[in-house]
Amino acid sequence: MNGKHAGIRVGTMVGGGDAARVIPQIKEHGFESFNLSFWQTTGKLDLAETAERVREAIGDDDIVISALSVFGNPLTGTGDNADTLASWERLIDHAHLFGANLVSGFTGRLTGLSIDESIPRFAEVFGELARRAADRGVRLAFENCDMGGTWQSGDWNIAHNPSAWERMFNAVPADNIGLEWEPCHQMVSLIDPIPQLRKWVDKVFHVHGKDASIAWDLVRENGIHGPGQFVWHRTPGFGDTNWTDVITILRQAGYQGTIDIEGWHDPVYKGELEMTGQVHALHYLKRCRGGDYIPNPK
Repeated sequence: MNGKHAGIRVGTMVGGGDAARVIPQIKEHGFESFNLSFWQTTGKLDLAETAERVREAIGDDDIVISALSVFGNPLTGTGDNADTLASWERLIDHAHLFGANLVSGFTGRLTGLSIDESIPRFAEVFGELARRAADRGVRLAFENCDMGGTWQSGDWNIAHNPSAWERMFNAVPADNIGLEWEPCHQMVSLIDPIPQLRKWVDKVFHVHGKDASIAWDLVRENGIHGPGQFVWHRTPGFGDTNWTDVITILRQAGYQGTIDIEGWHDPVYKGELEMTGQVHALHYLKRCRGGDYIPNPK
C-alpha cells in the first residue's frame, strides 16, 4: 500500500496532445494521476513519442497515467468520427507505453436510433475490441454521459443508463469491459448515484471526479422541461454528492484505481478560476479519502 494515497489515487484529466506541456505546470499541486483524453481521434499524434515525453514530464514523481480516453462514436465511422474506432485500437496497442492498462470513452451508438437497436453493433465492435484489449492486458471502460441522448435517440453514447449497462454486458460478457463512472451524469437524469454505485461497483474500472448540483426547488416548480436550467455539472467539493460515501463504497469493494477530476464544466469555477476549483477538488477528495495514509503501530 502506497504511503501517500492508500490504494486510491486522486488526479485530473488533461488533453492527450497537451499532456507533456501541461503536466509539468500542474503536477506540483499534488495530483497523483493523469487521465489523458482525446476528442474523437488521436489524429496524427505519434503515441510512442508522446508516451516518452509524458514519462519525462512525470520524471521521478509518484504519478501514474491512469487511463487513455477517446470520446467519439466508434460505431458509425462517419464524418468527424471516421477515425474513432481506429483511435480505440491505437490506444489499446500503445497503453503499455504509458504504463496504463485502461482505455475509455463513449460506446457510440447508431445515430438517431434507440439503445436497443444499437446493441448489436455495439456487440460487434466492442466484442472485437475487448478481445484485442485482453490480449494486451488492457481493460475498457465506458463513460456514463448521455451527451444529450435519450433511450430512443442520440448520436454519441448508449452507456448512460443502468438498463443499458445490463444489455451491454450481456451482449459482450467480457471481464475486461466495465464503466467509467461519475455521479454527475446520473444526477442530471435525477438518478441517485450512491445506491447505484453500491450495486454496480464491481463493474467500475475508473471514476471521474465530477459532481452536480440539482435545484430541487426549480424541479418542483417547473419540472424538468421548463425554460430554465435545473442541474449544473460541478467540480467535486461544490456539488451535492458526499464523496466520502463514494470512496467508502469503492474501498469496501476493493477498488484500487483512481479518481480523476474532470474539470472545465463548473459554472462558477471556470475561466481564470479553473485551476483554483480543480485544486480545491483535489484537496477535498483527498480529505474524503481520509487524508494521508498513517501506518498503525507495530
